[in-house]
Amino acid sequence: MEHAAKYTAKQIAHWFIWRDKIAEDMEGWDPLSLLKLLKLMYYAEGSFLATECGSLFSEPIIAWRHGPVIKCVWDLYADSPYSLPLSDDEKPQLNLICKEDQDLVEDVFQTFGQLSAWKLRNMTLQESPWIKATNNGEIMNREIKRELIKAYFKENYI
Repeated sequence: MEHAAKYTAKQIAHWFIWRDKIAEDMEGWDPLSLLKLLKLMYYAEGSFLATECGSLFSEPIIAWRHGPVIKCVWDLYADSPYSLPLSDDEKPQLNLICKEDQDLVEDVFQTFGQLSAWKLRNMTLQESPWIKATNNGEIMNREIKRELIKAYFKENYI
């Protein structure tokens, strides 16, 4: 039985944006774009599901041409996909994510955040949750079921 989502997709997006600001001074770091943010959120949700932590966020993950997308996050940043702002008003919300959950999201950030947006995109297009949701790339805009994500991540990542 799945647990209710702990956070909103927007809260998790803000965490990744905040975390990337710290990492952007590292040599060779690929800066966070909207494409990369969406893929990191997908990998974070998959990791949460596979470790039996429940859902990190409840918003649907949709299979688009360039991989999994959380549409509400896409809508927030579509006008500035290479400059993801985080206002001072949004920073206090980062404290709403408990330490244990931040540790797991940090693991995802350390593992996948060093990869380019395009590399992450290509990875998701070769993984069974996206392939099954799109009928091998033939049909877009379908929700990627959490059960598929959980099973795939349990078998391949966790």
